[in-house]
Amino acid sequence: MKFRQFKESAHNGLWRQNPGLAQILGLCPILAISTNLVNAVSLGLATVMAMALSNLAVAALRRWIAYEIRIPVFILIIAALVTVLDLAFNAWFHSLYLVLGIFIPLITTNCIVLARAEAFAAKNKVLDATLDGIMMGLGLVWVLALLGALRELLGSGTLFSGIDMVFPGLEALQVFGDDYPGFLLAILPPGAFFILGGLIAAYNAINARRAARTPPEPAPAAPTTSAVAG
Repeated sequence: MKFRQFKESAHNGLWRQNPGLAQILGLCPILAISTNLVNAVSLGLATVMAMALSNLAVAALRRWIAYEIRIPVFILIIAALVTVLDLAFNAWFHSLYLVLGIFIPLITTNCIVLARAEAFAAKNKVLDATLDGIMMGLGLVWVLALLGALRELLGSGTLFSGIDMVFPGLEALQVFGDDYPGFLLAILPPGAFFILGGLIAAYNAINARRAARTPPEPAPAAPTTSAVAG
């Protein structure tokens, strides 16, 4: 893979076609599990693994999958991989597994995962498809991380609440002190909508400013004809 292709795939996943800000896909985990930073990033990383592995499998098997049954086959592949992830979380991060609950199995029905398998992995090589899954997943991770951090910070005045479920011995960071009253709306579902709306507005504003700074491409010159005197 050339560096130009890698750069293009990274830019698409992390910014231009960001699943959470540009495509507005996967709203269920984005809004439901982003009550704090640890939960949001944990589910985001699980989604990265699911997307990378499912894209790899679909790209490797695409020549042997009939076009008419591709969607059911893709869903079966994704479901099998998500089941492995679900069992791994239950075995190695049981406390976090109990917090994330049904949202790990629901990765199977996440439109981001199936959309990339159908739109990209089924039409490209294994390495390109795997990289696309990783970058699209990481694009979702940073949106989840920012949303989760803002909701946790505003809602309870802490960061990394529940980090001990992943790294025993670590504690949450009290940013505003123990006497912070908290802002309940931030950790409720309406708060998730408001904060995500603010992030999307900021994303669109940045893109609009970049577009305004980019000089327009010169128009192609009109063809000229020469008359021949006879």
